[in-house]
Amino acid sequence: MSADAESELSEPHEPARPTRSVAVERLRSVVGNRTFGYYLLGVLGTPLMLSLLGLSLRQTLAVGCFSTILYGAIFFWRQRVAFAALGVALLLTSGLLGVPELVESAGLEIILFLVAMMAVIGYMEENQFFEYGIERMLLLVGPHPVRLLTTMMVLAAVTGALVGEVTSILFMLAAMINLIGRSHVDRVPFVLMLVFATNVGSSATVVGNPVGVIVALRSGFTFADFLRWATPISIACLLVVIPICLWYWRDDVQGLRHILTSRHGVAHIQRVAREENIPRGGIVRSAWLFGPVVLGLVFHHQLEELLGLVRNTMILGVALLGAAAAIALAGKEARRLVETRVDWWTLLFFLLLFASVGTLAQQGVTAVIADRLIGLSGGNVPVLSTIFAWASGILTAVMDNVLAVATFVPIIEDVGDQGIQTAPLWWSILFGGTLMGNLTLIGSTANIVAVGVVERQHLGEISFGAWLRPGLIVALPTMILANLLLLIQLPLMPKG
Repeated sequence: MSADAESELSEPHEPARPTRSVAVERLRSVVGNRTFGYYLLGVLGTPLMLSLLGLSLRQTLAVGCFSTILYGAIFFWRQRVAFAALGVALLLTSGLLGVPELVESAGLEIILFLVAMMAVIGYMEENQFFEYGIERMLLLVGPHPVRLLTTMMVLAAVTGALVGEVTSILFMLAAMINLIGRSHVDRVPFVLMLVFATNVGSSATVVGNPVGVIVALRSGFTFADFLRWATPISIACLLVVIPICLWYWRDDVQGLRHILTSRHGVAHIQRVAREENIPRGGIVRSAWLFGPVVLGLVFHHQLEELLGLVRNTMILGVALLGAAAAIALAGKEARRLVETRVDWWTLLFFLLLFASVGTLAQQGVTAVIADRLIGLSGGNVPVLSTIFAWASGILTAVMDNVLAVATFVPIIEDVGDQGIQTAPLWWSILFGGTLMGNLTLIGSTANIVAVGVVERQHLGEISFGAWLRPGLIVALPTMILANLLLLIQLPLMPKG
């Protein structure tokens, strides 16, 4: 705030003037900002461009309202919920979206699943369950940099698959920072290694990434389907990522060797891995909670058949049972657990986003796009699969992967309505949304969280450009590999 504004605020006789003056100045700065110009260009240009596909006026207006959210998230990430609320408000006031349709398309089953799993993982985090497991592993590996970094990347991928990318990166970064201690080694390369491995691992299961939850609940795929089709490809991509990272940052890896083999380094690993640093009771309770939840998710399809339930009912049912147990175990801290460990900000954004994407389907926009894509590919499933993989991946690189994948969901559903095989398309957008999330700093929520940790703890600085080069070297080979492995397995996939 300027000195003039501060002096105005101190005046007792005119309290309204300074507030209006400051607000006007802020509004002028936003409107005059070049970023705001790009935002307006996207909001106005996208519906005009898509109208060339033959959209009606109402369909073009629906695209314009969706663009309000899309480009708001791209250019004004911190205010994305405000833009999402604005976009849905425009849809409601223009008559393009009704309240019943909003409720139907808001993805409440996805939101509830994420709420439940966040509560479960939050309880386990507060009891230091993950730190204990990582520290035990570090003690076994010892002060060998290549072996240690390989182990930590594998752990990042596994935990990303089991507890989600954000949770994984938070405690993996904490373990890495504690491991290196107060040495002067550059931590940024090791941060990026862990982020890349986490994003790759998050593609392996339903619970690894919100993208996986969307794909599972919209496609009808089970946890076992993910283990069959997604996990092997995720493992193959991880086997590519680890040597690429160790080669790309080979000088940093060698610099870590001296720190780990020094007397201080060995002592630090031993200190970090002391069992008595972590209360045993919380570890045991967390294990008894986590084990049944994972087993329930893995065998949810069998439970549904046993109980005569609709497909995928127990994905949500198991998660809610786990949340109920976690909240009960939290005791007096139950309210705080739900209020602080559940990311309500992100969930509200998802809810509004899903409602806006649902409007595109209701107004027939996605059906038009599906027709054009089918015409472009000639109905050839391998070509369609490749288009969906790279298109979703490119969108992921310039926006959050959930936003990118949610955009393609109704398009795939419309493609399926025309009798074309959709199973490979669902897996294509899964890998496009996870593997290509490594390409840019904003491609994945885990990326943004990691950068925030680095900046908050004054460990270095990661710019968009500094991320892009290693991101390209990791994202492109893994996406090519995933695409090829999917195409090879097309004859084995279900035809529905």
